[in-house]
Amino acid sequence: MRKLSLLFTKDGLQWQISKSKKVLEEKIWLKDDEETPKNLVEEKLNEVLASEKFSEVSVISSINHFSIVEDGFDQHDLGYDLISYNSDVKKDAEELMLSVNKKFGIQFYYSFPKDFYQKIKQLEIPTHFNFSGEKFLNSLNVKNRKEIHVNLYHQQAEFFAIENKKVILYNNLDAASEVDFLYFIMFTLSKIDFGISETYFYIYGETTENETFTSEMQKFVPNLKIVFDNLHKKNFVLN
Repeated sequence: MRKLSLLFTKDGLQWQISKSKKVLEEKIWLKDDEETPKNLVEEKLNEVLASEKFSEVSVISSINHFSIVEDGFDQHDLGYDLISYNSDVKKDAEELMLSVNKKFGIQFYYSFPKDFYQKIKQLEIPTHFNFSGEKFLNSLNVKNRKEIHVNLYHQQAEFFAIENKKVILYNNLDAASEVDFLYFIMFTLSKIDFGISETYFYIYGETTENETFTSEMQKFVPNLKIVFDNLHKKNFVLN
């Protein structure tokens, strides 16, 4: 039986169909101009869900509706309120989700479009939901120093600031310009007292597509490494 992996991003959907950990098919759909149908993501989700009977589904959301608290926080009824500090939340249209990262002792409240959630659950097959920040964080190998880990998407980026193996900050931002990513991250460094010369930068994801970001970053940052470049049938978060 084949597994379906879904990645929801800003105005986009990417899926992989795999069997025995081998990716057989990969497609990506983006609402990137005015001519693109407004309901493109919904149409393509319906299409892939109806295409065949999968053995399991893995869903990862990188939609910028989230909040972070320490692991063990159990006032789940406040989840929507916490998310609303970062993003506009429509409770009747969004499903409240929880993703826990034991490795770093934090947990993410995030919301996911309720109509998408219901369509996927209606399949009645084993399904796992996760937030991209948790999946990204759980894969990191960190050292006792100041580090910035950046995962690049199409018109979107998420990053962690980590010091001595502790998460100092996480953010997930939408922007049409790679330069906006750069300015925001460099501005963040100044606010959390991460000096450029003492901080190690690690880049993942759509690095080829965001070549301007990486090339400009290299002009300012002495310690920078591209860890993973998404290639066809290989995606850092989905794999």
